[in-house]
Amino acid sequence: MEYLMTYGWAILIIAVVLGALFQLGVFNAGTFAPKAPPGACQVFRPNGPTSISNINLEGVCNGELPQYVAVDNLGGRIAVASPKGFLANGAFSVVAWVNPNSYGSAGGAEMVFGFGSSSSFACGGSGNGADFFIRGPSSDDLESDCIGGTGFVPALNTWSFVAYTYSASANVVNITLNSQTYHITGATLNYAVPPQVFNIGARSDGGFLWSGELADVQVYNTSLSANEIQYLYTEGVGGAPIRLQNLIGWWPLNGNANDYSGNNNNGVPSGVTYTNQWTGSYTAP
Repeated sequence: MEYLMTYGWAILIIAVVLGALFQLGVFNAGTFAPKAPPGACQVFRPNGPTSISNINLEGVCNGELPQYVAVDNLGGRIAVASPKGFLANGAFSVVAWVNPNSYGSAGGAEMVFGFGSSSSFACGGSGNGADFFIRGPSSDDLESDCIGGTGFVPALNTWSFVAYTYSASANVVNITLNSQTYHITGATLNYAVPPQVFNIGARSDGGFLWSGELADVQVYNTSLSANEIQYLYTEGVGGAPIRLQNLIGWWPLNGNANDYSGNNNNGVPSGVTYTNQWTGSYTAP
């Protein structure tokens, strides 16, 4: 008892300090893991943009965590104008790592990405945009515009993997959160081909802005299989693309908005910053 009375306060203070350091991510292995600099891994297309012959990955493509991730807090977006090679065959896949820090206001949404015309958006038969988002605050789940939600709720202030695949021939949308997938059958999306703009962190018309962090956005002109989506998830936030012949754009967002797919679909950031203090909320799959 005398020992506890003498040293109890010191033990309590040490426990509080250790707890604070844990919350700050000091003990997160990702904090000390090697970080890949911008452009460390990229796709090389020897025959130029949109070509598919003899393409391969170049650089350090071993899944190292990126040095930076993009931060977009309701004030910006990354726009890719007149993207090359987009959505030519009625099928696509878009994947990304997201870390939302809040949900939208009533009736609003936080947009993960959107594509279509540069100035308008509509649903149904007259639509010319296709967007994928986390709607809030009453139904904070992953959704695809015009076709309903999934019930999957990405945790705030935690990194999650999201993926959207669409097949026009099968009229199927698959929406994935980490290792869970929701299948929507009988789905029809209407969008401009090729789209005039692809927005990361905003709707196709520039509205409904994202709030949080984004990383490793990949776009394919095919509907990736469930096994392929699961593979991209287990790769983690530093993972490289697969199916290079179908890869249209790859924005790691590791310090810039450049496209490392070899297709030169570089983004133009507006109101977007980058941070190297991000690993505390990330746990590898």
